[in-house]
Amino acid sequence: MSAREAGRSWRVLVIDDEPIMAAAHADFVARVPGFECVAVATSGQEGLRELDAQAAAGAPVDLVLLDMNLPDLHGLDVARRMRGRGSTVDIIAITAVRDLAVVRTAVSAGITQYLIKPFTFAMFAAKLEAFERFHSSLTAGATTQDSIDSAFAALRPQTSAALPKGLIRETLEQIADLLQSDAAGGRGPRSAAEVAEALDMSRVTARRYLEHLAASGQAGRQPRHGTRGRPEFEYAWSVGD
Repeated sequence: MSAREAGRSWRVLVIDDEPIMAAAHADFVARVPGFECVAVATSGQEGLRELDAQAAAGAPVDLVLLDMNLPDLHGLDVARRMRGRGSTVDIIAITAVRDLAVVRTAVSAGITQYLIKPFTFAMFAAKLEAFERFHSSLTAGATTQDSIDSAFAALRPQTSAALPKGLIRETLEQIADLLQSDAAGGRGPRSAAEVAEALDMSRVTARRYLEHLAASGQAGRQPRHGTRGRPEFEYAWSVGD
């Protein structure tokens, strides 16, 4: 039975030796519906102890967000020790390491997903949502080839439509993440100039991406009243409203 079927949130353990990063990841977890961060550990050994403590208390961790570069143990060693203790907890590696050998070893160590720093909240949320889809696909009924294929397909990145020429997906995600954060925090719409200032880019660039989000229905666009001269538009996230 999945956490959602049991009427509770997915329990997440964050392991990262940088306090600011660990706190940011814990905050990201809290922003994804259906997930809660139950503990934060700043070393591999502390993470293993926390995993054991949660299980002993009868509330095991469902998902571990694991940094690869820890002060005492490499993330791969932590993952292996978790498996050596009989834990089947899901693990998402969160790291700046891009070495192909490490990525390959991560798979063999039982790490199901990989998230490269730096990343936006939208990218982070997509990984957690893929984790949830994976477990939701594994129903309690009879296992068939189709059900297995469907479950593993949930872990693969969702294919999105090609962007117009000249637009970069990472920049689009950065702007979308800013608008999503504004919506979640109750902030009002932003103009292209305000987005450009917040993300350190040109006003023209910001406007191009904002117009694409508006054209695709992901953001709302309306005139900003009270401005002199040339009409100015403001944009706000609209998906999920």
